[in-house]
Amino acid sequence: MSDSAEAFLYLTTTGRTSGAPHQIEIWFVQRGASYYVVAERGEAADWVKNLMASPRVRFSVGARSDPTARLPLVEASARALPADDPLAAEVRALMDAKYGWSDGLIVELRPDGS
Repeated sequence: MSDSAEAFLYLTTTGRTSGAPHQIEIWFVQRGASYYVVAERGEAADWVKNLMASPRVRFSVGARSDPTARLPLVEASARALPADDPLAAEVRALMDAKYGWSDGLIVELRPDGS
């Protein structure tokens, strides 16, 4: 993948009613071993509803042409951060620096074993 290709996080949740896998492409930041994404629609987002029902997720990092180019598929646990959590403020600053945007619910993705 070329350096000019924008990297996305490809998050797969389990459908809360269907049980089927659902994948989204989303902006992300990394802090330590964890990855963070922002749900613009907060808890109203379907993918957030899915991970609230089943916090076990999978994700990779890459480009549209190769979704696993930078980080192969990993198993992880997901959790929404409370708005007043100091970590949420740190993640918002990282998102603002990278994308100029951070409005929404912060979700932490912690790979297994980290």
